Amino acid sequence: MALGGGPVRRGELDLICLGRVAVDLYAEQLGARLEDVSSFAKYLGGSPANIAFGAARLGLKSALVSRVGDDPMGRFILETLEREGCDTRGIRIDPKRLTALVLLGLKDRRTFPLVFYRDNCADMALSARDIEEDFIASARALLVSGTHLSTEGVLKASLRALEYAQKHHLRRVLDIDYRPVLWGLTDKAAGEIRYVAAEEVTRRLQAVLPRFDLVLGTEEEFHIAGGHEDLTAALRRVRELTGAMLVVKLGGRGCLVVEGPVPATLDEAAVHRGVEVDVLNVLGAGDAFAAGFLHGWLTGGDVGRCCALGNLCGALVVSRHACSAAMPTRAEIEHLMAGGAPAARPDLDEEAQRLHRVSARRKEWGPLYILAFDHRRQLIELAQQTGRGLEVIPRLKQLFLEAVEEVAADLAGRGAEGSIGVIVDERFGQDVLNAATGRGWWIARPVELPGSRPLVFEHGRSIGTQLIQWPREQTVKCLAQFHPDDEPLLRLEQEAQIRSLYEATRASGHELLLELVVPKLPAEAPEALCRAMLRLYNIGVYPQWWKLQPQPREVWLRVEELIGQRDPYCRGVVLLGMNAAAEELTRAFREAAGSGVCRGFAIGRTIFQGPSLAWMSGEIDDAALIEQVRGAFEYLIDAWRDARRAERPGESA
Repeated sequence: MALGGGPVRRGELDLICLGRVAVDLYAEQLGARLEDVSSFAKYLGGSPANIAFGAARLGLKSALVSRVGDDPMGRFILETLEREGCDTRGIRIDPKRLTALVLLGLKDRRTFPLVFYRDNCADMALSARDIEEDFIASARALLVSGTHLSTEGVLKASLRALEYAQKHHLRRVLDIDYRPVLWGLTDKAAGEIRYVAAEEVTRRLQAVLPRFDLVLGTEEEFHIAGGHEDLTAALRRVRELTGAMLVVKLGGRGCLVVEGPVPATLDEAAVHRGVEVDVLNVLGAGDAFAAGFLHGWLTGGDVGRCCALGNLCGALVVSRHACSAAMPTRAEIEHLMAGGAPAARPDLDEEAQRLHRVSARRKEWGPLYILAFDHRRQLIELAQQTGRGLEVIPRLKQLFLEAVEEVAADLAGRGAEGSIGVIVDERFGQDVLNAATGRGWWIARPVELPGSRPLVFEHGRSIGTQLIQWPREQTVKCLAQFHPDDEPLLRLEQEAQIRSLYEATRASGHELLLELVVPKLPAEAPEALCRAMLRLYNIGVYPQWWKLQPQPREVWLRVEELIGQRDPYCRGVVLLGMNAAAEELTRAFREAAGSGVCRGFAIGRTIFQGPSLAWMSGEIDDAALIEQVRGAFEYLIDAWRDARRAERPGESA
């Protein structure tokens, strides 16, 4: 199968990583034996893949050369890398083999049961035929994993890539990446064993060492490369074979760098001090170190900066669950470097944790056209009014979905795909949620008990236990009737609930849409909305999305200024409808047209109230309801686009 994408260009990529890739399944119960683990979290895995991912997260243009199976796990790997900005044109789809899996446990700080499921897996079928010269030549550096020297097939692929890299003057990096189990030196379930002396492994590593400019490894990995269990002797043997820079990863102690002759004692070598943090999981720390070091190396940093970046990246990853997902972003690295070294518990630095979450690449959305039909109380009242049973409500919501599907198809034809969204409840719309998920739409579902003030969650206070079951692509929507001048006990209860919801979404990884409705109080000041938003920012609540009532143009400007000052990573605002007439909303769109943070609308009853009443009353059939909902939805979409075009001629709506 040929490489995907278009033609490559010289210098198009900074780094190509070649070697293993897998899906890591990490135990969620810390301290348990693998036998006792009850659930796992899924991540991208495999050292070269982790390094490519981490390098991309730090801003390098990276790529991976490997194979994945034609299976859901292979597609997960491709989508995860692409979402992070990694080039996947060098990844082949293997129709005959499955993607590799790894099960990992976190028993304690030093014990991590690890089982590789890699028999005849896709990445170990990488062959020399898969390596294309133009693609290799398009990069500035090539990293090869030592695991891909372990069999004849992957060895030939690695040598072919090195041949092209040398021909086109790429920097060449060896990540020794020694896992005895992957060389067939241990029992198949003994993945946590990191060192077994083996002459054949040493021979293969030493045969390729002259080809590299940089060699990365732990102490044990240099033992196997040098054929000695004394580190000084091992480094001397490696130096006899290569003039490469040698970087020894020492964990929390930092790293040792040898650029010239190996000194008589390692006390004379350049040791770059590490960052001491409380260790949760050592797995992936070396990959994070490599990503940070290579970012410095490929962007002109001196050795000291390369090591500082590598050490900090490694320290952050050992304090977190997983490997790839734990990789830091440039924003959090800059935050931590500006304040000195991180504390022993980086997870307690709220700003660093927030930056880790919000400054990573996220799906980009165009203008959002969202049909909100998460209504429960209003549709129950409508059913009662027309003498219908509640069982008609799920059917009604299915028809709304069909209308949205038609609008989405029409928008795709007009070049505005990716802008459709829905807000749907699980009580009456679970089947709709299931059907909408996975289409690439913007999706949200509510958690609040309708009409509650103070805020009450529909399924009780333990909101985090609910989010565990939600697909990650579903945004958490919460309507809060909140005013900063509320009676103190009411305000404190509201704030506690909103804060607990925000913390639950941080833990679960879901985005939060906060629908903020400021109750109209006597002598309401025009700045009440901004004061309410500011109060929530001040208590540490940073929703990815706000859903706000229509505002005058000058208030939109204040909202934009506030968000810019307090949360530049905010995804934006969507405008709610409050069952206003379509003509009134058209005016509201014009008022919001000058706002860069107002990204679209999320409107419900204005679109579906009339058709729903007629349908429940038996005045129209399914087809007519779909047609009317579609027509009202498209009317508002056109009104939004017209308002934006009038405000910003030439800009896409």
